[in-house]
This record gives sequence, C-alpha cells and structure tokens, in this order.
Amino acid sequence: MSTTEVELRYGCNPHQKPARAYAKMGLLPFEVLNSAPGYINMMDALNAWQLVKELKRATGLPSAASFKHVSPAGAAVGIPLSDVLAKSYFVEGSNSKSRRELSPLAAAYARARGADRVSSFGDFVALSGVVDVPTAQLINIEVSDGVIAPGYDPEALEILRGKRDGRYLVMQMDPDYDPPDEMEAKEIYGVVLEQKRNDALMSAEMLKNVVTANRMLPESAVRDLLVALVALKYIQSNSVCFAVDGQVIGAGAGQQSRVHCTRLAADKADLWYLRQHPAALGLQFKEGVSRAERNNAIDGYLRDDLSPAEQRYWEDAFEVVPQRLTAEEKRAWLDGLTGVCLASDAFFPFRDSIDRASQSGVKYVVQPGGSVRDDVVIEACDEYGMVMAFSGVRLFHH
Repeated sequence: MSTTEVELRYGCNPHQKPARAYAKMGLLPFEVLNSAPGYINMMDALNAWQLVKELKRATGLPSAASFKHVSPAGAAVGIPLSDVLAKSYFVEGSNSKSRRELSPLAAAYARARGADRVSSFGDFVALSGVVDVPTAQLINIEVSDGVIAPGYDPEALEILRGKRDGRYLVMQMDPDYDPPDEMEAKEIYGVVLEQKRNDALMSAEMLKNVVTANRMLPESAVRDLLVALVALKYIQSNSVCFAVDGQVIGAGAGQQSRVHCTRLAADKADLWYLRQHPAALGLQFKEGVSRAERNNAIDGYLRDDLSPAEQRYWEDAFEVVPQRLTAEEKRAWLDGLTGVCLASDAFFPFRDSIDRASQSGVKYVVQPGGSVRDDVVIEACDEYGMVMAFSGVRLFHH
C-alpha cells in the first residue's frame, strides 16, 4: 500500500543519514515492491519515470530509459531490433531471448541499454508499460540497481525479485499521478529555491519553425527529434542529445560549454555505431568473460589511448588479440552513419557544434534559437544540407 513517507538507506553518500522521501500532500505515488531505495535511486526513478511517460505520450510507442546519476545514458521507443543491433546489444545468445521473441517494451529497453552500455552499468531502469517476462529476462542479465514501471506481470515480478540475491529495487508507479502543486522547491545550504515545474510537453509543433533552406522533415526524423527532445528535458545541463532509429545514441550531459556537450554526445554516437562494425561484432572473447567486461573490452578496442597497463589487461579478455581498426577504417565506417537527429537544450552560440555534428551523420537539428549568431549557425546547417528547426523552448535541467 502507498504511504506518505519512505525511509531511504542514506542520502547521496552513505554518511548522509538520515534520509527520507515524503509527500507534501496525500500519499506517495509509488510503492516499493522489493528491497529499499536510496536517495539517488529516488532521483533516478522519478526523473526516469517522467521521461518514459512523456516519451510514450509524444510517440505513442512503448518507451524505456536507462538512468545513471540523474541523467539518461539511453532512452528509446519499442522498434524491433535488426540482427546487427541485437548482436551489438548482446541480446542474442544462450543467456537471453532472441530478438525475434522480444516484446515491444523489451525492444525499447534493449535499445535504451544499448545506447551507451558502458555508462549503463549499474543503471536505474524506467519502463512506460506493464513489465512482461521478455523485458524482465533482459533486465535480469544486466548489472542494474532498480526499475520503476506502472505494473508487473506476476512471473516478471518474481524474476526481478530474485535479482541480486533478492536486493534488486522494484518500484511500481501510479501511471495516473500528476503532482498536486505546480510549484517545486529545492533546498541548498539552508536556502529554499522555488519554481514552477517544467511542464512543457514535447510535440511535433515544436518542429514547425524550420529556418534552413532544406525544410524536408520525414516522419522518422520527427519521431527521433521527439525522442531527443524528451530525453534532453531530463539530461543535466548543459546538454546535447543525438538520436536515430527511435533511440538516443549519444548524450552530452552537464558540460559548461555547448561545444563540449556536442563533442561528448558525438563521440558517444560514434562509439555506438563503431560497435556495429563487423570487426567489433567478431571479437573472440575468452570463456568466462562477463557481459560487463566485454563492454569494457569493446570500448578499449575502439580507443587509441590505452596505457601499457590498460593494454595488458585489455588483451587478457581475448582468445585472439584483435588487430585494431585504423583511423581510416573508422572514418570509412562512420561515413555510413546518416540521418541522425540532434537536439540542444539551449541555443548554439557558435557554428562549431554544427561542424562537429556533421562528422557524426547529423541531418536534422532542433534548438531553441535566440543567439545573436543564429544566422551563422543557420548558414553552417545550410552548408551541410541539414534541416534545423527553432523550438523556442529552452530545456535547462538542474
């Protein structure tokens, strides 16, 4: 049964006790079905739930998010996976369901987790619909701290209750809940800050003000721009988000410079696509190397800056130590990444972000606009044949 207050294990750090979550009015909108939450668990759960609820509303598709430290490492809608993505996401194999047996919700989760598998290690999962067995089975084989969803099939709940020796956090959210107060408050160093909640809803209307010479926005781009915008609303600012094929493929969170956000998001998008290179898919790991260790090894395979110690540890993961891809081979592969969508939580003050984005397949852009250099940014998009819309809505999140 719902209650007015839940004791938390501790705050942001173990020495920050006591800690609690409580409702200012009425009952809490969730129930804890298994284990006990911590402070960061609650921050991830409540932000992640809002994301998937809004993403489902914006697209009409089952939605999932993989949260780490109050930002999504990945978010996606339930589009079937290709054979290549299934292999890249470790979905096919003896320990998991075939991609052809995935439910739409499970496909959304696989995509959300697959966006940045290294960052998603120890994540908090949010799902827009009732959790079914295929989705629970996928969650069960990943290293994860908890899940929040509007409900669970009985068998799925039993699977999740058995995860982490019974310590896996399972939360059930009231899908009809809306905060009773439009204001929200945060206390910092004894000072209370209050503001109206960010209740702006992402919709295709935000993409109508196209300012570039190229004005063609296909339906797939509208969907992916909405995925990026909804995710962006819950990424710690400054932030930039790349999306394609119904999922986030790179998020640049919490950077002080807009171009650094873009570089970070673009580098993650590049790694996402390079993981699908035949050479990366064909790596021969030693028996007993875990899923998480494989993720790290693939990441190391695609890097060129390993220290000697890292190199020795990395080589030990393989039956046959692979030959690294050359810079030319990587660039040739990345040239196949096209149709990518980019969303920014605030305006681009310079064209440098557009120049970097062009190297990672970006074709469609949405940003608030309002810079004194908007004309320079528009000109840059026109040089690359990009389509850019001004949403008129800033989406800072702190």
